[in-house]
Amino acid sequence: MDQVDQTAGATAEASAAERGYADLYLDQQLCLALQISSSLVTKIYRALLEPLGLTHPQYLVLIALWEQTERRSMGDLRRALCMDTGAVTPLVKRMEANGLLKRSRDVADERRVWVDLTDAGWALRDQVVEVRRGVVARLPLSSEEIAAMRAGLQALNAGMLATMPVPR
Repeated sequence: MDQVDQTAGATAEASAAERGYADLYLDQQLCLALQISSSLVTKIYRALLEPLGLTHPQYLVLIALWEQTERRSMGDLRRALCMDTGAVTPLVKRMEANGLLKRSRDVADERRVWVDLTDAGWALRDQVVEVRRGVVARLPLSSEEIAAMRAGLQALNAGMLATMPVPR
């Protein structure tokens, strides 16, 4: 690029900023920053989960089931993971086919489907915690920075979810 092109580009950039379009630069887009970070972190998880035969969404289902002492229903999982029924049902069915969990209808209310871990699902916990540690070790952030970023994103999510309809 010659000097004339550089000057014209700088002038156009300054002119765009003056007209109120600075918000339209890629580096100003929260959505892009979130999308790129999500994609990069998920790639790390994918590489570490693959030897265990797990996908990232399956990892999240396992965590949701491990963290509760009481049983979880399909609805509980859907809400905890902020996923719609159309996403959770096939995911849980695949995990059931792989022997990681089992589904059962509630005897008092057949509309409710309970999801329980099998011994094979419980057995993955020690390996999965190492996956989590491996992901954290690969991130270019300190534990404190990770905690602060997660807290900020959780606050953002909570604020947005409070004003949006719950996924079905």
